[in-house]
Amino acid sequence: MKFKIGNKEILFFLIFSGLVLLGYKINFSPVVGAENQFFTLFQFFGPIAGGFLGTMFGPLAVLVGELANFFLIGKEFIALNLLRLLPMIFAAWYFSSKERRLNLSSIIPLLAIAAFVIHPVGRQVWYFSLFWTIPLIARWLPGKLFSRSLGATFTAHSIGGAIWIWTVPMPAEAWIALIPVVIFERMLFAGGISISFVVINTVLNKLSKWVPSWIPNFVQIDHKYVFSKKIFTSKT
Repeated sequence: MKFKIGNKEILFFLIFSGLVLLGYKINFSPVVGAENQFFTLFQFFGPIAGGFLGTMFGPLAVLVGELANFFLIGKEFIALNLLRLLPMIFAAWYFSSKERRLNLSSIIPLLAIAAFVIHPVGRQVWYFSLFWTIPLIARWLPGKLFSRSLGATFTAHSIGGAIWIWTVPMPAEAWIALIPVVIFERMLFAGGISISFVVINTVLNKLSKWVPSWIPNFVQIDHKYVFSKKIFTSKT
């Protein structure tokens, strides 16, 4: 699709980036094994930027919001902190694809599995990395929206886990103890992503009817997921 970048397009892009920044400011739960680090509201809607803004602009909007938060809170400009920006960028990239087949974004969890199991501790708890096959399996699961959300949140988890095992010392027992926590949190995040996607789709659908001139051409409204009782079981 061809489109021009004007004030309306820039404004819409910045709105999504602003939502990312806002989500960062609302803590949800502490990150196990890290002092003063939290999962935030951002985990519940960050990936949907890919659903509305596409493969290029969705991840870019997430990156802009993350960088804004990065500089506002004065994080140290080191490689590890920059790597921690990657999980949600790739989650948005995963969510941007609606195709029921493997694609380039599916390679990321496979690379994360490889990075995890070559670590000495990772080899002891190799089965923990099986979580990261979910983004591949999710392409063919029924309940398209929830499975897409599940794949996105586990894509983020795979990158975060691969980085974590190489940068934060944790014994194998700690990784084993995390298994039920991961199941609970990621199911919750996937549900939040699905609900957020429906809410934003419904709002944008209304705006496209009331004030169509406000909606930039590059914004993708998925009419299957405008609020209805069938939205969570749509198979197309």
